[in-house]
Amino acid sequence: MEIRDAVIEDAHAVCEVRRRSISELCADDHRNDPEILNKWLSNKTPQHFAAWILQSDNSVLVAVEGDTIIAVGAVTDQGEITSNYVSPDARFRGVSRALMGALEARALERGNQRCHLISTETARRFYQSLGYVETGPPDCKHDMSSGYPMSKHIAAE
Repeated sequence: MEIRDAVIEDAHAVCEVRRRSISELCADDHRNDPEILNKWLSNKTPQHFAAWILQSDNSVLVAVEGDTIIAVGAVTDQGEITSNYVSPDARFRGVSRALMGALEARALERGNQRCHLISTETARRFYQSLGYVETGPPDCKHDMSSGYPMSKHIAAE
């Protein structure tokens, strides 16, 4: 597996990973409710990805096996991890953990001492296992009860 910066040509594959990850792995969040799922998926398009990757203060990384994108994540120059999606085909293989390490390293390169994110219910225990702690009450998004603000100190002591 290789982790690299995403390019515009990755748009369709990244969208497929993001849509499958949400649809197939995040049932604890969308509760298999088609209305909630459709809202969540509404901006997961190649056009949205292109805009996302072109943001000057955003780093989008992909995990690749051979020619196949198996995960995608993003971190802003301010240390906010805005995305971390893994293909259902690559779940429980350490891909998300490796991608998070790369996102945290990028945040550190950008001068951040802390990363912060909003976790889904599905990913909450995963982020806790990486040392993230909850920093406030859950927030509601897309009619889901999850949305846990979390933070982690990443700078060397």
